[in-house]
Amino acid sequence: MCTAIISIDPASPVPVLLVGVRDEFVAREWEPPGRHWPDRPGLVGGRDLRAGGTWLAVDPGAPRVGLVLNGRGRPAPEDGRVSRGELPLRAAADGKLDRPDLRVYDPFHLVAAEPGGVRLWSWDGAELAERDLGPGLHMIVNSGLEGEGQLEGETEDAYMAARLAYFRPRLAAAPRPEPGRDDPVDRAWGDWTALVNGDGLPRADHRALLPLLDHGDGRVWGTTSVTLAALAPGGVRYDFSAAPGDGAAWTRIL
Repeated sequence: MCTAIISIDPASPVPVLLVGVRDEFVAREWEPPGRHWPDRPGLVGGRDLRAGGTWLAVDPGAPRVGLVLNGRGRPAPEDGRVSRGELPLRAAADGKLDRPDLRVYDPFHLVAAEPGGVRLWSWDGAELAERDLGPGLHMIVNSGLEGEGQLEGETEDAYMAARLAYFRPRLAAAPRPEPGRDDPVDRAWGDWTALVNGDGLPRADHRALLPLLDHGDGRVWGTTSVTLAALAPGGVRYDFSAAPGDGAAWTRIL
């Protein structure tokens, strides 16, 4: 997952809104959201078939969402490396990063979101930063919260900076949604709907929220799914699209 968008308004009936955009090589196989983990039967999420974990998990009973993005820094040693796909399961299950030795993980950004607050952990292979996100709009990309770790001259970072510069003001200017449990997607997410469907940008545009890039030799990389989650004291609404950019492809999960 390459982009997370989080809106926090403690005074709203829906205090936390979350958009999760997963970017990956499109040939990497995965299963759509479901209860895929017998040892964690309360959790719902898409399942990565290579490593068995997930990029985003939901505990509807809490309610709580855990999601992970790749970070920047020193990779874990090849021997003993553990998939980051277990981290959202931990975050969704108990809202904590409960692993004493983080050196087994490649760098990551991990979010645990619930109606009462949102916490972000960022691990660069050497140091862990932990913070609570306050009220307002937040965007997280691989280079960090609001791209704070971007490097000059890096093409990928330039693309992420362009994405932030294009979408952040548009999201901030749009009326904040208050998704109802029974509303259709367009009504539930209001003016955000067109934005999370890509806002009409070509998927090869360097500003694209939903990129799709052909690297040759059959290696196509881009957004493979988008999740919308609305967290309220009474529960969670969870919408999912496996066809990014197609406004008719949304499925209600919870």
